[in-house]
Order: sequence, then structure tokens, then C-alpha cells
Amino acid sequence: MKSLRRIGICITMSEKEHIQTNPEFEEILEEVTVDNKYLVLHNDEVNTFDYVIETLIKICEMDAIQAEQCTFLVHYKGKCDVKKGTIDYLKPFKEALTDKGLEATIE
Repeated sequence: MKSLRRIGICITMSEKEHIQTNPEFEEILEEVTVDNKYLVLHNDEVNTFDYVIETLIKICEMDAIQAEQCTFLVHYKGKCDVKKGTIDYLKPFKEALTDKGLEATIE
């Protein structure tokens, strides 16, 4: 029997079909849906590689390799997704990056 594991709850495929087709569960399913956004770092001609790497490590809690890879992506591709989450979660990271002189948006 196939089952799905989601948020620590195991349901069978028949239970999933019942939930999806039963109108009384529709409202609950809508509440669980999370609208994830991305914190995007954009290229600029001002900041050095080392500064961007150090800032990503401090603010976005990246390890050195992640920060370096992200910095190269930003330089060569123009932008890079730094974090994923809700707007409320990403907003402090965006503000901290822009306070440090980096160009960041939530998309």
C-alpha cells in the first residue's frame, strides 16, 4: 500500500483521494499551502567578491563554499536565489543585505 509522508503524518493514497475530493477538507488544505518566495541577490559593480562572500556568510548563514558559489553565480548570471521561504521569513534577510550595500529583492 502506497503512503505519503507529509509534516510527520502518514496517510494512504485512498485517504489522500478522500481528502482531495471531500469539500470539508478544502479549507484546511488551503490554510496549509505556503506561498514560498525567493530572496534574490543581484549583481552590482560596487562590492568586491570577498565582501559579498563575507556578507552572505554572516547574514544568510551560508558556509564559505555556498557563499562563494552564490557570489560567482551573481557575477556571471546577474542574480542568484539566496534563500527560500515566506515573505515574513525573508524580509529581515533582505533588509540586512541592503543595509550592507547589496542589491536584494524578494521574488
